[in-house]
Amino acid sequence: MPTEQTTVLFSREQAKKPIVVVVGCGFGGLQAAMHLHKLDIELVLIDRTNHHLFQPLLYQVSTAALAPSDIASPIRALLGTKPNVSVILGEVDGVDKEAKTVCIKDTGVVPYDYLILATGSAYAWFGHDEWSTHAAVLKTLPDALQIRRRILEAFDWAETRTDPEDVKALMTFVVVGGGPTGVELVGSLAELARATLKAEYRHIDPSKARIVLVDAAPRILGEFPENLSAYAKQALEKLGVEVKLNSPCESIDASGITLKDERIETANICWCAGTRAEPAGQWIGAATARNNGVEVTSDCSVPNHPEIFAIGDVSSYKTQDGKILPGLAPVAKQQGAYVAKVIASRLGVRKHPGPFKYTNLGTMAVIGRSHAIAMMFGMKLKGRIAWLAWSLVHLLLLIGFRNRIMVFTNWAWAFFTYGRGSRLVVGKARQLVEDDHLASLERTMQKQAAE
Repeated sequence: MPTEQTTVLFSREQAKKPIVVVVGCGFGGLQAAMHLHKLDIELVLIDRTNHHLFQPLLYQVSTAALAPSDIASPIRALLGTKPNVSVILGEVDGVDKEAKTVCIKDTGVVPYDYLILATGSAYAWFGHDEWSTHAAVLKTLPDALQIRRRILEAFDWAETRTDPEDVKALMTFVVVGGGPTGVELVGSLAELARATLKAEYRHIDPSKARIVLVDAAPRILGEFPENLSAYAKQALEKLGVEVKLNSPCESIDASGITLKDERIETANICWCAGTRAEPAGQWIGAATARNNGVEVTSDCSVPNHPEIFAIGDVSSYKTQDGKILPGLAPVAKQQGAYVAKVIASRLGVRKHPGPFKYTNLGTMAVIGRSHAIAMMFGMKLKGRIAWLAWSLVHLLLLIGFRNRIMVFTNWAWAFFTYGRGSRLVVGKARQLVEDDHLASLERTMQKQAAE
């Protein structure tokens, strides 16, 4: 909590206008800011990164199809030129509800009249945080680049190994989680191995890499109808992906993963199963749901604190029929636009918009080249038409004309050549990680031999 010696980054006396602070510039926070900057207020945006990330295409960065700059835009470039907008790079670690200030770690405090919490979510490990030491996740650009490094270096390491067991482990990839992120990741990884890399090595055949999708549920993409889920599974299997259902993860260590009925030796595990809201609820002492999301009222405000709002993945919004809204980008964007209207109504600029109502415009998931599934406007789509719809929608939703052009160009190049244009790995090699895995694997083999 702030003290008398704490630096005040932005004073009420300096502002002379209502101050609205937005913490987090993901889909919800950015959408709110895009509407709020038009009001006669001082708008302060706080984020621990300097960019807005288009997360639905993050898996393509991890599989070398796109570059980081293709799906990210600097926050200052988007809003920093507005005369009433201030952008602060920092990590919030507390909120003083009485003083109405936001505390930024190792930086200072910012006062607010209205506060929007849009901090998003992180992956949940279901009580096994130790697994995070051995499994990668896919939430941020550094995460995606780490996975890309793991994938590309695994093949390079396999090229130089002489022990067949080492090669097998390095060329085995396991993705845990059968939701859209996991499905899209394994599909893109399979195409990378089977098409792009297959002719580039002399001692290994990347097309024979073992790629496994694991899920504890009875089917993948459970939010879709069963026939679309079945189509997605079939499309993945045509790409050579092993889909293991009803297979909860029991342990993850340096040498592999243990499922309910199988042990898989692998150097490459990616965790895409389950999320928990970031701990914004702890900052304000608010009630939270099972996923750690802040429970909010019908106008997305925190109970007993109408000046504080929580939107997107960090919130838990219960609809009139008792259902909790899913953690999807469209939900966050609609909530962001809605909260901006609520604040405008509090300032006397417009009428109150009434309770928040989410409009479901559809759900999509891409499996691979020319294969996708979608539910749009009451229609169920699959195959090439769903893939074209998915491609068009994601191009239109990207922030910035440059990003749309770059993504379209990379997609066109990949479609006609099967090439991937972002395969550079820079910096220190993943030697320590691989040495750890191979040492553990050797110990396991020696133990088995002794038995």
